[in-house]
Amino acid sequence: MGIGDVARLTGLGADTLRYYEREGLMLDSTPRDGAGRRRYSSADLSWIGGLLMLRDTGMSVADMRTLAELSRAEGTERERLVVLESHRQRVVEELARTMRHLEALDTKISAYREAVGPATREVDSGRTER
Repeated sequence: MGIGDVARLTGLGADTLRYYEREGLMLDSTPRDGAGRRRYSSADLSWIGGLLMLRDTGMSVADMRTLAELSRAEGTERERLVVLESHRQRVVEELARTMRHLEALDTKISAYREAVGPATREVDSGRTER
C-alpha cells in the first residue's frame, strides 16, 4: 500500500508518516518499490494504529521511539512494560488534574446559575432557554 493510501486510512498526512519513519517510530524500515516509493504492509498499518493510540494518550515521541526500539529486540517485554506503566501513571495524573478543573468549572457555573436565577435554564443542545 502506498503512502497516500495509508494517509487516507489513518488520517495522518504523508509528511507525518515520513516524520514517523525519520524519528525511528516505525517497527521496521518501510520497504520501497523499484521506483523508491514507500510500500506499507498490513503489519505496518497495525503498528501505525498503535502509535496513533499512544499519541492520543499524550505519549511523547521520545517514549514512542523507546517502545519501537525495544519492540525490535527479543526479550524486552519487561522494559516495554516499564515504559507503558510510567506513561499510564502520567495519564492518571493528567486525568486527576482534568477532574479538578472540571469540578472548579462546575462550581463556577453553579454560582453563575444562582446569580442569574431560575428564569434561565440549560437545554440539551447547549443553548439557553428562557
